[in-house]
Amino acid sequence: MDSRISARALAEALGGWRGQGPAYEALADAVRLLCLDNRIAPRTALPAERELSAALALSRTTVAAAYRSLRDTGHIESLRGSGSVTRPLPRNDPGGSTADTDAIDLQQASPAAWPGLPAVLAEVLQDASALVARSGYDVIGSVELRQAIADRYGERGIPTTADQILVTTGAQSAIHLVASVLLNRADRVLIETPTYPHAAEAFRYIGARLVGVPVSAETGWDLDRAAQTFARTLPSLAYLMPDFQNPTGRTMSPTEVAAFVAGAEATGTSLVLDETTAELNIDRRGSGTRFPESDLVIRIGSLGKTVWGGLRVGWIRAEADIIRRLASGRPVHDLGTPEVEQAVATRLLPRLDEIAVQRGDLLRTGRDALVRALRSAFGDWDIPNPDGGVSLWLGIGEPVSTPLVMNARSRGLFLSAGSRFATEGGHDRQLRMPFTAPPATLERAVDVLAAAWGDVRGEGQPSRLGELSAVV
Repeated sequence: MDSRISARALAEALGGWRGQGPAYEALADAVRLLCLDNRIAPRTALPAERELSAALALSRTTVAAAYRSLRDTGHIESLRGSGSVTRPLPRNDPGGSTADTDAIDLQQASPAAWPGLPAVLAEVLQDASALVARSGYDVIGSVELRQAIADRYGERGIPTTADQILVTTGAQSAIHLVASVLLNRADRVLIETPTYPHAAEAFRYIGARLVGVPVSAETGWDLDRAAQTFARTLPSLAYLMPDFQNPTGRTMSPTEVAAFVAGAEATGTSLVLDETTAELNIDRRGSGTRFPESDLVIRIGSLGKTVWGGLRVGWIRAEADIIRRLASGRPVHDLGTPEVEQAVATRLLPRLDEIAVQRGDLLRTGRDALVRALRSAFGDWDIPNPDGGVSLWLGIGEPVSTPLVMNARSRGLFLSAGSRFATEGGHDRQLRMPFTAPPATLERAVDVLAAAWGDVRGEGQPSRLGELSAVV
């Protein structure tokens, strides 16, 4: 046993788990989904049956039956003196598809690689002898790549020098580095809800306390809540995705930008702007958000969404003294970004405008196909039509996101429940659905989702969730 989750924390994480069918199996499926999403880590002790039954207002018999179902499918085991403990999953890609070639995995919202990438890789490898002549250890990043990134910011009207850039192994590495260097345990972090779940995990990992500010696809950021959060909690850091926010697809208005800047300046809060989706414009007119330059602003970018998720190159843009602090703290995490990837990124940066246009065309095709199919199948759902990004944040009307996702999983469709993106529980009436797959795949996914929806609402034949759970 490595950790323990309290009954109250588990009840909050479960969210809207109740669906059609036996309550014990719905509860067991909700716990399975938490394990699959890694929101409950392996070797975590679950609450005692009596404690969880009280927290969920269920009979102890129901909780006992749910735990028995989880033991039967290998998700938990009973240890003398420790109660019920979650087991490691039998694979290391908990959100991936099964061996079923017809399975559709829409949990990772990443487009396929940019078609021109193989040619760039080939060009870089022709200079392999020059690359391997370097030491290979550089916690700041190659000067050529840092200058290319700085030039890119300059083109956006943000004058930048190479010493204001630190290259990382992707955006997630950048978020972890910022959290570990700039935050202390129990510091408060203002964060959007819903939000990018791995960012929330990075802040929690170092012991920060998250304070959520709601954002929706329809109305944007809750500025009243934001002002209260700045004034009452004095956050050390605020994590925001101002352009095509993940998962809502919403972009900040000038009024919203001004409100967050004012709050940060009044409290000395660092504004961490995650711009990894900023280049994914489909049909937004005009430029993206414009945050005024300030010592408080830290920008994070990467090539994962625009070029390829397998190209692990990201960066941090901040004032030079912050970059020096981050570089000093980096060796605890890693010793630098691989040279080959940096060389590839250096050649790609000057072509990002060209790449962004191609990506926009690809994403438009997927978005339009998915919106059309969903509106045909789900007339009572709230289905937005975002100007960019990679996914739709669907309003499904009922708090059954978790059972819906589990039912769809049993049919070979892998999605993420709305609660996956919550910072303080909730979002059980929402579902994220990426549009990065080919249109034909997305249309097939909607057909599967419609069958799962009918099942969850008691309109179809029960699916065989227990059998699926046993193999995942």
